[in-house]
Amino acid sequence: MSTIAQNLQAVDHTIVAAANACGRSRNDVQLLAVSKTFPPEAVVEAIACGQRAFGENYLQEALDKQLAVAAAVPGVHIEWHFIGPIQSNKTRPIAASFAWVHTVDRLKIAQRLSEQRPTGMAPLNICLQVNISGEASKSGIAADELPELARAVALLPNLRLRGLMAIPEPELNLARQRAPFARLREMLEQLRDDGIAVDTLSMGMSADMAAAIAEGATIVRVGSAIFGSRTYE
Repeated sequence: MSTIAQNLQAVDHTIVAAANACGRSRNDVQLLAVSKTFPPEAVVEAIACGQRAFGENYLQEALDKQLAVAAAVPGVHIEWHFIGPIQSNKTRPIAASFAWVHTVDRLKIAQRLSEQRPTGMAPLNICLQVNISGEASKSGIAADELPELARAVALLPNLRLRGLMAIPEPELNLARQRAPFARLREMLEQLRDDGIAVDTLSMGMSADMAAAIAEGATIVRVGSAIFGSRTYE
């Protein structure tokens, strides 16, 4: 068994255990394999193990990887998620090449994605990124600005507002890990109470996915626990 296969199996066991511990089903939680900085061959190896959803942060790398993967495994449907910062001049290829975007935090970006989604494609699934820990260095909308943005995005054609995403400040303590995830869940519940049909909490990574699942994560974004440590050039 390859290292990636072993790692995927270990991550799945972690998800199952975390879901069971809080009375949830494994089927409630989607694993998004974060393949940024890893070569197409690593993605193809994960695909051979049954993984179908992959997250990318860097647009040109992602577009090149999509072409290489499509050539390597023709006919296999892969769900590509964009999970990196979005520049206004990059919205057109993002709108055309991804099924999900997790990092929308401005109405201008959402409007451009809606306008540039190609005719005939399914609506682009959108998560709004919330700066849940209030870090100056982190992207994301402030919590008090979320309801207005959510209402506006929910009305845009060619998009489907699915829910919220966050990257909390790293914590080692489980209770402290859970706190920001609980706040994000409460924000999602408030949007539902306001009549906005949202169903997704994209939260939790390799080091804190168990805490995120305990607080209702529906997508966990896991990279290093699957593909190994990253080397940034």
